[in-house]
Amino acid sequence: MSLEKYKRSLGILAVVAGIATAVACGGSSYSSSPTAPNPSPTPGGSGSADVTITINGMLGAQSYSPNPASVKVGQTVAWKNADSIAHTATGTGFDTGAVNPGQTSAPITFSTAGSFDYHCSFHPSMVGTLTVQ
Repeated sequence: MSLEKYKRSLGILAVVAGIATAVACGGSSYSSSPTAPNPSPTPGGSGSADVTITINGMLGAQSYSPNPASVKVGQTVAWKNADSIAHTATGTGFDTGAVNPGQTSAPITFSTAGSFDYHCSFHPSMVGTLTVQ
């Protein structure tokens, strides 16, 4: 198989995985649980975050650094993309949206204590955990 066909096959596989993940999430209804983080983006996405997590690339549990990361209730978190392609940090109740290479997401405030797993919606093998104390 040529390199071009291989890259195209990987792209198609990523799209199919994204669709399967979206379907598995259960559609458009959302029910809040007591452990939902209740995050809220900082208006305008400006300002610095209390904690910045680096996106390293498609490295499984090492995709985000630090991992796990810890913050206090009420602190803000942003994700900085140190990779050469776009990624997200997506968890129950929060999503950075696409963070392009070299960019930093809008800070998100976490107002509920708990441990929150997240992943890249483009590359589901990229996983991280955020502990809010």
